[in-house]
Amino acid sequence: MAEVDQHEGEQDIEKKIEETRQRFKNEFLQDSTEKYDSRDVERLQSDDSLVEGYLTWRTNVVDDAIKMIDESFQWRKEFGVNDLNESIIPKWMFETGAVYLHGYDKEGNKLFWFRVKLHVKDAKTLIDKKKYVAFWLERYAKKEPGMPLTVVFDMTESGLGNIDMEFVKYIINCFKVYYPKFLSKMIIVDMPWIMNAAWKIVKSWLGPDAISKLKFASRSEVQSFIEAEYLPPSLGGTDPFRYSYPPLPDDDFQTPLCENGPVLSEDDTESKEEETEVKDALESSYNSEVAVKPKKVNFLEDSLKSEDNDKGDANTRTRGIKKPLTTFKGPLLDVSPAEELSFGSGETEKKSLIILSNVTKNQVAFKVRTTAPEKYRVKPSSSCCEAGASIDIVVSLHGGSQASPQDRFLVMAAEMDNGGSQELAQFWKEVPKTKVMEHRLRCHVLEKVKTKPTLNLFKEYSVESETNGQQELNTTLMRVMACSSRLEQKLNTCLWVQKVLIGLVLALVMLNLLCLFQLGASQQPS
Repeated sequence: MAEVDQHEGEQDIEKKIEETRQRFKNEFLQDSTEKYDSRDVERLQSDDSLVEGYLTWRTNVVDDAIKMIDESFQWRKEFGVNDLNESIIPKWMFETGAVYLHGYDKEGNKLFWFRVKLHVKDAKTLIDKKKYVAFWLERYAKKEPGMPLTVVFDMTESGLGNIDMEFVKYIINCFKVYYPKFLSKMIIVDMPWIMNAAWKIVKSWLGPDAISKLKFASRSEVQSFIEAEYLPPSLGGTDPFRYSYPPLPDDDFQTPLCENGPVLSEDDTESKEEETEVKDALESSYNSEVAVKPKKVNFLEDSLKSEDNDKGDANTRTRGIKKPLTTFKGPLLDVSPAEELSFGSGETEKKSLIILSNVTKNQVAFKVRTTAPEKYRVKPSSSCCEAGASIDIVVSLHGGSQASPQDRFLVMAAEMDNGGSQELAQFWKEVPKTKVMEHRLRCHVLEKVKTKPTLNLFKEYSVESETNGQQELNTTLMRVMACSSRLEQKLNTCLWVQKVLIGLVLALVMLNLLCLFQLGASQQPS
């Protein structure tokens, strides 16, 4: 019955998507062909997830969804969002470090930082600042499609001079209209009490659906949303990160990361080559997957050698590893799993499998990169896949490393037109970026499950209920402590005001007594 309901729900969504497209075409496109960027219109006609995002944000009301699409597409055309790049944005905006992407919250959502004290209200630069925010949002939307953001307004050491209500309203509109379903939460950190009135206005702009996403936190409370490793020392964290430009700090896959570890300079490579050879001889077969010195090799010969060597132990390498159940359909390769690799603490959970299937008629080169090369070993990390063939890639946790939800993997693929006779390094240097397929995978950490053979279903349910109850109790206690802290701050403020008032009253009493004393003295007979 549940499957029937789910199927009917999917059919209903498909009908809503088609109705939205048709009505938008009939009501908005016929009389205004130059009103929107043609690339946005084409994407609307081909990308179901885009239309579904607008519908979901407007509770599946088609009238509201098409109005939102109209407003969003006009904004994209006005700001030239599809063509925004670093050369269009003034360089000084990048250098100030007032806005940037870095780190993750406890739910694994990317953090979008606004350092309010570095923002200066200036009508002359407002348009450029709006484009700057759009640049970051569009960059992330293309890099991590469908992944929400957590916005952090760091208001430490800020004052009224840093508040630009028009700019704040624009930021809210970005998440409310232009990028639907993009906002995970908005955390306001260490807000001065003098700005309470301003944020009451902001709440009215957010609307009832988004108000629940607004979180106010002091420096001590912010760690309930973000781990200390992604908080700067000014907010009680341990993150040594400091914004710098260039390069853009949110590029998790930028150099110097190679497929299987950090890229070494030639001097460093030569000095460490001997050490690497000794280490490789001593380590077990599992640990021997450590990256060695990058060297120029014939791409075709290397892939054939790798294929011959791997044929004998392919079954051994993948034995005990769960086959992925989901698949991403790409233009060059089908990638399984579609979204995330799973890792746990068990011996069989320390490895995960990526299956690449060539869906073209030509040979396809691929390589797999990671944001945490010190943790993971990928084998093979790069090779080529013949037309119609599939390749199993084993991703292993190295040594005692632990997987993290913040870890990411990038699968890159490009079609080889000349039969794969190029050298590996030279091929990836020369291939145009427009011809490279990229697919990103998240990391999913499996929770530890303790089971006992003698437990029946009732006892297992009891243990699970007890665990859930404990988690709810911990959450409630954290909220109570946060509320208590806020009440304590307000009480201290009230006590301070009370002391000031008492001092003023005492001063007035003393002044009155002094006046009376002087008046009495002047009336006495001489």
